[in-house]
Amino acid sequence: MAGVLRSETGKGLALSAPATFYVGLLVAVPLCILVAYSFWTQNYVEIDRTLTWANYQEAFTDPLVRHLMFRSVAIAGAVTLATVCLAYPIAYFIAFRTKKKTLWLLLITIPFWSSYLLRVFSWKLILGFNGVLNSALISLGLIQDPLTFLLYNEFAVVLTLAHAWAPFAILPIYVSLQKIDRSLLEAATDLGCNKLERFVRVTLPLTVPGVIAACLIIFIPTVGDYVTPALVGGSQGKMVANLIQVQFGAANNWPLGATLSLLAMLSVGCVAILFVVVVTALGRRIR
Repeated sequence: MAGVLRSETGKGLALSAPATFYVGLLVAVPLCILVAYSFWTQNYVEIDRTLTWANYQEAFTDPLVRHLMFRSVAIAGAVTLATVCLAYPIAYFIAFRTKKKTLWLLLITIPFWSSYLLRVFSWKLILGFNGVLNSALISLGLIQDPLTFLLYNEFAVVLTLAHAWAPFAILPIYVSLQKIDRSLLEAATDLGCNKLERFVRVTLPLTVPGVIAACLIIFIPTVGDYVTPALVGGSQGKMVANLIQVQFGAANNWPLGATLSLLAMLSVGCVAILFVVVVTALGRRIR
């Protein structure tokens, strides 16, 4: 035993043990509790601990649950696509087109200086019926009546979440761009590639890991976001997390809420794995 502890493997295990215990305590234990709750049922104020599949049957047969699950995945996918498409040019500019990288990175983190709720409410004021955008368009004479499709729908949720999560997409993509060996770009130019071909054949494939990281960082939490849909989504922008919040709150049905949480995690995991496989295959094909 003493010899094992003195080895490099033993030292590594000893160093990682506190972090492993901490992660297990805060992640694995709550997850196990959720799994246990999902097989129980709620009897008014008491929980019946008899094992049953009733919650899963209700979740799979309820059309509302299926609709909210698909909507959540679709909204999270739209947010991920919009955010990454907007973040990539910014990250490219910081990595290749400016020398004031520290200043730009500092500017990117400015939204974190304010509360997340404050940023969501700001978008509500901007997109509202009498908000900043409608007032400006009316003042300019571009519209006669306020636009009603800007708020309380999927569009408002996607726009708000894309703004809130933009820094999380910019930073990993920037890191991937910054790690690219500039001599590879020079070699591509010497071989006759123009700027577009050099970007498609060299820059983009080398930044696939950063793009994948950005997509996962955005997609996974946005599926479970319930604050933004509740504030700017209205009835058309509700997501499965809002239903889970209701089950754990007003409905007082923790077993069903636990079941929906596990199904949402499973859906996110399947979509994330499929995305990584597809993007990795596309990256290899580009090369």
